[in-house]
Amino acid sequence: MSRIDDFEAFIAIIEHGSLTTAARRLNRSLQSVSRSLAALEESVGVELVHRTTRRSTPSEVGAAFFNRIKPAVDEINDARLQAINQRSEPSGVLRVGAPVLFGPNVLMPVIAEYMRTYPRVEVDLQLSDGFADLGAEGLDLAIRIGDLPDSNLKAKRLGALRRVVFGAPSYFARCGRPTHPFELNEHSCIIRTVNERPGEWTFQIDGKPRTVKVAGAFRSNLMTSVYAAAVHGLGLGFSPLWQIRHLVDDGRVELVLTEFEPAPVPIHALWQEGRSSSAKVRAFLDLLASRLELKSL
Repeated sequence: MSRIDDFEAFIAIIEHGSLTTAARRLNRSLQSVSRSLAALEESVGVELVHRTTRRSTPSEVGAAFFNRIKPAVDEINDARLQAINQRSEPSGVLRVGAPVLFGPNVLMPVIAEYMRTYPRVEVDLQLSDGFADLGAEGLDLAIRIGDLPDSNLKAKRLGALRRVVFGAPSYFARCGRPTHPFELNEHSCIIRTVNERPGEWTFQIDGKPRTVKVAGAFRSNLMTSVYAAAVHGLGLGFSPLWQIRHLVDDGRVELVLTEFEPAPVPIHALWQEGRSSSAKVRAFLDLLASRLELKSL
């Protein structure tokens, strides 16, 4: 086994805090990873990792060694991947992270087209509304909705998502249509209770973002319940347009106050430095960007 494999084993141990987890991530046996660490420590003449039955942590020298060699190993692996992918079509397993609703509703048509185009690729779609640690979860890329926190990840803006107010025709026939956000205090609004500020909706009024307090008799922690309540005429909902596009297209709900919509929410693809040199990642990013650009989200 090459010295680069020893370095990769050491890096995985530090990143995951366990020889067992590192072995699983590298698809190697525990004995093989243990031998790599022992060989590396013998070559430098110092203990790099403190081991216990529960956890493996870097020694002071090990932490410094990790910080020096990780960028170099990443660069070597990226160069190797780039050389391989210049002569090969996309293949292997593409691991993608995405928000729970966005994945099935928006990503799946793109993933299906991607897999038909590149039959040698398998796709592992992981759905979560949390901010994933791409390295820890073994993801090639992740889709994130909203402003991005500072990080060392690479990002590609794919588009922006509209947020809209909607209601059923039966509700409008009974209660009328609001023509300005300030009129919402005269309407029954459906509240999602897990929002950061439930009962507060943001609009663009006179060129500035303004918050309007709303209230109603029905509230729920799930957006699917909010949609169902709106369809049944219980009040007005507030949601990303892509989540209710099918209801709009079917005529089950209608949009109001579109001229006061808040600024669209950005959507990005994120990946670690060097991952875009992989043919499977590059091809998926290109297809995703082109398909989302054509959609009205």
